[in-house]
Amino acid sequence: MRRTIRWLALTAAAVSLGAKPNEPAPAYEVYAIRYASIPFRVSGLIAGADTSRRLDIAMTIWLMKGPDGRIVLLDAGFKREDLIQRWKPAGYVTPAAALERFGVRREAVTDIIISHVHWDHLDGADLFPNARIWIQKEEYEHHIDSTGKRLANAIDTADATMLHNMKLAGRVNLVDGDAREIIPGITVYIGGKHTFQSQYAGVSTTSGIVVLASDNMYLYENLEKHVPISQTLDAASNLAAQERMTRIAASPRLIVPGHDPAVFVRFPLPGNGVARIR
Repeated sequence: MRRTIRWLALTAAAVSLGAKPNEPAPAYEVYAIRYASIPFRVSGLIAGADTSRRLDIAMTIWLMKGPDGRIVLLDAGFKREDLIQRWKPAGYVTPAAALERFGVRREAVTDIIISHVHWDHLDGADLFPNARIWIQKEEYEHHIDSTGKRLANAIDTADATMLHNMKLAGRVNLVDGDAREIIPGITVYIGGKHTFQSQYAGVSTTSGIVVLASDNMYLYENLEKHVPISQTLDAASNLAAQERMTRIAASPRLIVPGHDPAVFVRFPLPGNGVARIR
């Protein structure tokens, strides 16, 4: 009897998030889309790395195209002029322009999964006027109060205001917990404390589950050398998250890091700053 009650509760939770029990997961096309590059110290990405190493990191958003016409992004990049002037990204176009260059209109984006509240992942969310936002409840409530005030330094004030206004407009879904299938075929997992409650996504594709790690794994080097990211509140939890990714993904090659330009070498097609992950 207890087992039956638990099954009914889990089924109700899945339905409430949009998943339909006993239906096969839709297979998405998954793409990494690069909209800029920024020179960066590798020691700011890989714990213990040589401080003299430099890398032009890829500023990336991730596109998931569903067979039903659903257009989902993981992260939204950045677009504020003060950020552009501060970081001086090379080859910069807005994330929306990079998407439209690939043939996807900004108005067509139905959902944006925000992995965490840092400016280069959240700031561009309002470029996509019809998108519903998905963010971990604890991530939101740790950084923004009920009036829209910024509560922690990880989020910029302007981005806190933007996200608060989106929530007032009914466009923000707060994901309450780990391993939640928020959209049929797309499950989010609590990450490795890059911020208070970051998340990453597992996506159903014809090649199996693709894991979009975002900043829970900056570079392939993190996974291959079993080294945590430099910017984490808890190195052990970051390593645990990376280990879990290897169990979720259909293959280690289908774990996609957040800023590695090598993604566009390992997955060279279709090219021109776009990599199909398969």
